[in-house]
Amino acid sequence: MLRLMFTGIALGIVLTAGLLASPAGQTTAITAPDTRKMAPDFTLRDSRGASITLSHYKGKVVLLDFWATWCTGCKVEIPWYMEFQSKYKHGGLSVIGVSMDEDGWKSVKPFLKERPISYSVVVGNPDLAKLYGVDSMPMTLLIDRNGEIAASHVGMVEKNAFEGEIQMLLKEDAAKKAAK
Repeated sequence: MLRLMFTGIALGIVLTAGLLASPAGQTTAITAPDTRKMAPDFTLRDSRGASITLSHYKGKVVLLDFWATWCTGCKVEIPWYMEFQSKYKHGGLSVIGVSMDEDGWKSVKPFLKERPISYSVVVGNPDLAKLYGVDSMPMTLLIDRNGEIAASHVGMVEKNAFEGEIQMLLKEDAAKKAAK
C-alpha cells in the first residue's frame, strides 16, 4: 500500500515537471524546410537612427524577438538572447529585438539606458504586429538563412531547448553548404 502511494506521488511529480517544462502555446520543433514561409520584410530604425532591414540579414539565422518594456517574461529572455548573440554570432546568428511598446522610443530609450542590449533594437508598429500575428508577448521567431520562418514561440521560451533549436538551424545551413 505504501509502495503504491509513493508510486502515485512520483508519477504526479513527473507529470507536473513535464507540464512546467513545456509551457502551453509554445512550439517544440523547427518546421521542415519545405514547409517554411518567407518572413515578411520590414525596415525600421534603431535607437541611433540606423535602418534595420530584415532582408539584409539573408544568409544569417535571425532570432526575431517581439517584446515590450513592461513584459516580465521579455525581461527574463533578453539576457539569454544577448548570450546567444555573443556565443553564435560567428556561426551566423543575428538577434533583432522589436519593441511593441505603444509609446515607442519614449519608453524604450530609458529602458535601454538602464539595461543596455547588445543586439539591434527597433520599435515595431501595429502593421508589423499584424504581419507576424503578434497578439501577446514575448513572441520569438527563428528565421533561417533563406529568410524563412523556421520556428515561432509565443510566451517565454525554455532557454536550453531554444538554444538547441538555434544550434540545429546553424548546423542545418552548414550541412547544406557542405553538400554543395
